[in-house]
Amino acid sequence: MPLQATLARADAGLAAGRVPMARQRLRSLVEHHPTDLTVRRRLAAVYRLYGEPAESGRWNHLDESADPAETAAFEARPPDPLRRMIALRWRAPEDHAPTETARARLAALRGTAVGDGGPVTWTDLYIAAEDKVPKDEPRDFLLPSCLAVAAVLLVLAVIGAVTTVRWLP
Repeated sequence: MPLQATLARADAGLAAGRVPMARQRLRSLVEHHPTDLTVRRRLAAVYRLYGEPAESGRWNHLDESADPAETAAFEARPPDPLRRMIALRWRAPEDHAPTETARARLAALRGTAVGDGGPVTWTDLYIAAEDKVPKDEPRDFLLPSCLAVAAVLLVLAVIGAVTTVRWLP
């Protein structure tokens, strides 16, 4: 679904009082459009409705209108600059940011963050995070889970059959 259509659906959800649904749509949009400050601003507004200043500060951190108290709450939650970089979910060099404020804040944060191999870039951080997630993990977990569920269902079926036979005249 295109960005504008999804934003419209999130706005409609908010207007109808379906805040969790709107929040989920906006979180998904941030994942797919991490450099769009409008999406981040709207997600921050939703977290403001929940009374979560750290999350509002997280999603509005790159905007000129960022509330200093919310920014401080966000920065206190992951005090390590590297973890803050990860929390922002930014996936591009800071020069891709649409405003000077966003570029400056991203550059300042990156300048203070140090990874295992020294200075960190936004792109390297994203690639490293993706590399740490095994691509076949869901399939490795799926087979044992399905077998366990099937075994439980089989045991319940046998218990039900035995109980039924015992109660027959």
